Amino acid sequence: MSRQFRGMGLTLRRLLFATLVACAFALAGCDRLPGSGEEQTRYPKNIIILFADGAAPTQWDFGRYSSQVLRNRQFVTTDVLFRQGAVGLLVTSPHGAYVTDSAAAGSAMATGFKVANGAVSVTPDGKSVATVMEAAKAKGKRIGLVTTATVHDATPAAFSLHAKSRRDSRALVDQFLALEPEVLMGGGADYFLPQGVPGGKRKDGKDVIAAFRAKGWQVVRNTAELKAATGAKLLGLFADGDMDFEIDRDPVKEPTTAEMAAAALKALANNSPNGFVLLVENENIDTTGHANDAAGLMQALWAFDDAVKVALDFRRGSPDTLVIITGDHETGGFSPTYALKDLSTLSSENQFYTGDEHLKMVGRITMSLNMVREKLGKKPSGEVLDQLLTKHFPGFRLDSDLRELILKQQTLERNFSYMPQNALGRMVARQTGYYWGTSGHTPEPVLVGAMGPGAELFRGYQDNTDFGKHLHRLINGR
Repeated sequence: MSRQFRGMGLTLRRLLFATLVACAFALAGCDRLPGSGEEQTRYPKNIIILFADGAAPTQWDFGRYSSQVLRNRQFVTTDVLFRQGAVGLLVTSPHGAYVTDSAAAGSAMATGFKVANGAVSVTPDGKSVATVMEAAKAKGKRIGLVTTATVHDATPAAFSLHAKSRRDSRALVDQFLALEPEVLMGGGADYFLPQGVPGGKRKDGKDVIAAFRAKGWQVVRNTAELKAATGAKLLGLFADGDMDFEIDRDPVKEPTTAEMAAAALKALANNSPNGFVLLVENENIDTTGHANDAAGLMQALWAFDDAVKVALDFRRGSPDTLVIITGDHETGGFSPTYALKDLSTLSSENQFYTGDEHLKMVGRITMSLNMVREKLGKKPSGEVLDQLLTKHFPGFRLDSDLRELILKQQTLERNFSYMPQNALGRMVARQTGYYWGTSGHTPEPVLVGAMGPGAELFRGYQDNTDFGKHLHRLINGR
């Protein structure tokens, strides 16, 4: 045989050997996800979903910018997870509409199916499709839900339960008792307690807090009790309704998002051979968006970012944990911009670009716009309004047209329905450039960032139902 043919034979043998090795590795790794590295190819044991209701790219960058300027701190969401992890975008539309509500968005992300606005993981044909938390329970994983809203609000409900209407709070609470999440924390004690008990709204006389306690759950009602908690099953209810905005929060009564996340991880990691799935939601990002409250939004973003730090710290000790950050939709059409100082002229000399000095004005605000509304009451008084602005909004002036809207309880336009908050938000915008396009939701795609086993699945431009499908695949291991 010639040297040329012997060389060809050697080449063929090498090619055959390489093919056999590749096949062997493929067979050995058949339970792994396709990806470019070892971290991306393994299924996660634990999944932590950090959920910023109402947040889209503009909100995230506002968190980064404001944290840098006012706190001189790194914003971990953008500077670590989005920078180092896999990043994608999610389309947010529901069934039958272009703009979603939180129930429909959360349902798509929890089930992989589109539902109509207002529905909780029930498809338009009336089917209750499996949620992320139900799938995790079926696989023997421990589950936890943490929120700054009521625990029976749209997002935690959509990730766990089923209802034709998100407003069916009593039925949703009853389903939580049946589902038995190992951790359930937030506001919403109202539908756990019967009428006649302070804050209670149930008409059936049932005390669901007592029912959880009887099943072995440790119940905590304030920050000190949460920090002292040692149980592996934890029910924390820190308000009758939604928890307060960070800017208004009483730290004795209500823990931070980060403190709740840390307590949830401590409880879930205890005796969890099959791992866990934890949802941590900061609803205040959405609620401040509805109110057009730039100062409230800023502090809500910081509070969320502190919870991200907790999750990443946990992942460092448990690298088989997948950490995901996302939102469900954008709220408020948040649009910091350049603007005219007044309406005297369109000249560029009358224009300003929002910058550090304007952010510092926002940083001096000490009360949420929702709290201003609460203080004003149903019949706003000019005297009380002036006192609140002087004390909590230093350096701001209220133009006469906005003052009239507030005192007459009239709206700015048809797409602004939160008064007086939206008028006060416009006051802040005129002097700082932090404008808003609406008091509702918008169809802006939301960011999703992931770090850990399976993270690569979330890369690219996808539908929110893909998010749900990926979660189910990661939980089910196929």
